[in-house]
Amino acid sequence: MLIFFLLKSLAELEVLCTHLYVGTDLTQRIEAEKALLELIDSPECLSKCQLLLEQGTTSYAQLLAATCLSKLVSRVSPLPIEQRIDIRNYILNYVASQPKLAPFVIQALIQVIAKITKLGWFEIQKDQFVFREIIADVKKFLQGTVEHCVIGVIILSELTQEMNLVDYSRPSAKHRKIATSFRDTSLKDILVLACSLLKEVLAKPLNLQDQYQQNLVMQVLKLVLNCLNFDFIGSAADESSDDLSTVQIPTTWRTTLEGIHFWFERFHQALSCLVQFASTRRSLFSSPERAKYLGNLIKGVKRILENPQGLSDPGNYHEFCRFLARLKTNYQLGELVMVKEYPEVIRLIANFTITSLQHWEFAPNSVHYLLTLWQRMVASVPFVKSTEPHLLDTYAPEITKAFITSRLESVAIVVRDHLDDPLDDTATVFQQLEQLCTVSRCEYEKTCTLLVQLFDQNAQNYQKLLHSATGITVDMAIQEGRLAWLVYLVGTVVGGRLTYTSTDEHDAMDGELSCRVFQLISLMDSGLPQCSNEKIELAILWFLDQFRKTYVGDQLQRTSKGIFFSWKMMLTSEIIQQF
Repeated sequence: MLIFFLLKSLAELEVLCTHLYVGTDLTQRIEAEKALLELIDSPECLSKCQLLLEQGTTSYAQLLAATCLSKLVSRVSPLPIEQRIDIRNYILNYVASQPKLAPFVIQALIQVIAKITKLGWFEIQKDQFVFREIIADVKKFLQGTVEHCVIGVIILSELTQEMNLVDYSRPSAKHRKIATSFRDTSLKDILVLACSLLKEVLAKPLNLQDQYQQNLVMQVLKLVLNCLNFDFIGSAADESSDDLSTVQIPTTWRTTLEGIHFWFERFHQALSCLVQFASTRRSLFSSPERAKYLGNLIKGVKRILENPQGLSDPGNYHEFCRFLARLKTNYQLGELVMVKEYPEVIRLIANFTITSLQHWEFAPNSVHYLLTLWQRMVASVPFVKSTEPHLLDTYAPEITKAFITSRLESVAIVVRDHLDDPLDDTATVFQQLEQLCTVSRCEYEKTCTLLVQLFDQNAQNYQKLLHSATGITVDMAIQEGRLAWLVYLVGTVVGGRLTYTSTDEHDAMDGELSCRVFQLISLMDSGLPQCSNEKIELAILWFLDQFRKTYVGDQLQRTSKGIFFSWKMMLTSEIIQQF
């Protein structure tokens, strides 16, 4: 009779699982959710979960059991300590005996272990912190098959993530106390264990056809990244400030980081971890140690750029761009130029950036980090005291030229192939231009000469089309798009003027460029409404705003040849009213 009752209950529970996870009827799903809540509150919850795990015929039955257990152990009023120990041990034995469960089931069950461990971190039984023996438990998994190793690594990864996760339904002080204790007693050991395991795995030939072996490597990398992403000082940094952050690794971890070269030599795709390594706080090292550490980072960059096959993957490419930006965030230009490999590496980075800019349609979010790198590098030039050449006067103009020419060349492709126009994404355009403005003022003569040449050429072509075309043609659309970019670019370089580094010659160049925009405004005004073009007009507004802030604002420090030259042009063109 009891067996019949259990089987009937199992059948009912499996129907409930079907409705809850794969059902399409909204009413049935709502009823299933209500039944789930009733099951959690039921005195039979644990026995029903055990029934689902041991006799359930679908992965969804096992997932329902894991979900119930997770909610049960997360209650504000905790279960008795003996019961929680039993649940933890039961799940450990269960996943060890069935390592080929569906991945989402294993993940859900391990999350229960992580929650039990975190919430019981300070609980004592028989003078022992009974929930802190997790590393010893995991080592038993690591001595088994590849499948067991994967489970062991997932346990540590989920635990590290859980310890770093703020539960706003509980006191934040308690979370911080648990997280700090975990950091001081276990986190370093977990990182060392993960690095050792990864070295051991990669020391042997890696069979990428073996799903479990490949999964092991990826899970170990995820574990290392979770360790490095840990909130070491309780700052709970906002992810939006990601690339301004510094990883506050404890001083006692110094020796652990000395083997950083391993990450470059063995696994190029570990770029997310390298981003964090590059952000390690400066105060962790003494000056000689920091120079050696930076040298290893630069050598790694060189190795990747000399063999960039792995960067063909968009995710790897994006992480590598972030990694390059982090180098300048955390290190001064004066430190970078002292590295032996710097001249070769800055050449490789410049070529990599130019290639990226030429593929304008690809990964604008990644290009953001490359422009950030060059912007910060050029901005640091006036403060470098080292006698070693920084070489930015060689490469910054090439970066500027690549940006300008690639954007002009993109217009014809966009118009003829009816692609999305980058100019329509004004937020990205403005962001990139603001980054470029600093880079463009390095060796400004070269930038000015290029822009004058391109502006004159395209303005003449535009004027010819105005006199010959009777309506809007493809050629006219292309010419208008190029002029819009050129006006944006002139506004950008004029807006990049810095009072303490600018000269009369530079101001005269600003005037020479500005007067061309004023002539274009006059030309378009005289040809209205035929000459009206929204993109050019938006670009002109951008230019006028940059010109105003640079040469007309209240904070103007001194009179310059540039402003007189441009002002004369404005008066001649009778467009002073534009301001």
